Amino acid sequence: MENRVLRKLFLGFIQIHILHHAKEEAIYGAWMLEELHEHGYDISAGTLYPILHNMEVDELLLREDVNVNGKIRKYYKITQKGDEVLQEARAKAYELFKEIK
Repeated sequence: MENRVLRKLFLGFIQIHILHHAKEEAIYGAWMLEELHEHGYDISAGTLYPILHNMEVDELLLREDVNVNGKIRKYYKITQKGDEVLQEARAKAYELFKEIK
């Protein structure tokens, strides 16, 4: 299968992963990048940051800018809408995985 087909499929998984962690605690890009790499996602900062921004625009994440050692770090946490989307995505993923297992 072509890499770009898998990439499009995995972008949805990545967003679910982001929502999951943003529900547990506030996340920031560099940490999320490491987390995704640990799970085998080959994603660059140039791909991740637009995803985070778009999820903020879609009101799935709320951003808070925090000064950390003189630099502004953007922390993201899940919104109520994001939590609702996460719950629905979990249910759909569970049904799908039961079927294809």
